[in-house]
Amino acid sequence: MKTTKSVLLSVAFIALAILGAALYLQHVQGMQPCPLCVIQRYAFAAVALICLICAGLPSGGQKAGAGLGILAALGGAGTAIWHLWIIAHPSISCGRDALEAPMNALPPAALLPSVFKVDAYALCSTPYDPILGLSIPQWSLLWFVVLTIVLVATLFKRNNTRAGGY
Repeated sequence: MKTTKSVLLSVAFIALAILGAALYLQHVQGMQPCPLCVIQRYAFAAVALICLICAGLPSGGQKAGAGLGILAALGGAGTAIWHLWIIAHPSISCGRDALEAPMNALPPAALLPSVFKVDAYALCSTPYDPILGLSIPQWSLLWFVVLTIVLVATLFKRNNTRAGGY
């Protein structure tokens, strides 16, 4: 049976791998991130950071980390759902003008612009070609749901340690 620590580290690795895939799509395939894409990146980064930090804590801290990771993943899922709605209704703008400046003013956008800076010409309604039949926000939503399920199972997993156990 997997320990909470190993599950948190696995979730962090998956979230970081997804960020790596996003960077590949951006820098190699030329798919520039819109504001909603960058918000989803923040959510994956938050899940990874929370899980990495909390994996080193005692059992109660690890459970709290799973709970915080769930909240970050749900926020990302909500953003992905909104992104899908905008793609389905291309006449609705994602608010590029309204979101671009404040998001690019955040410290992570200045520290890691290749990851968190919103492209000035990227629109949330841009229909990129699907990858294995799913759009990028659909993939994002799928992974947020998977990570949420794993973290919920971890949060509610009973600890079977004995008084003298480890």
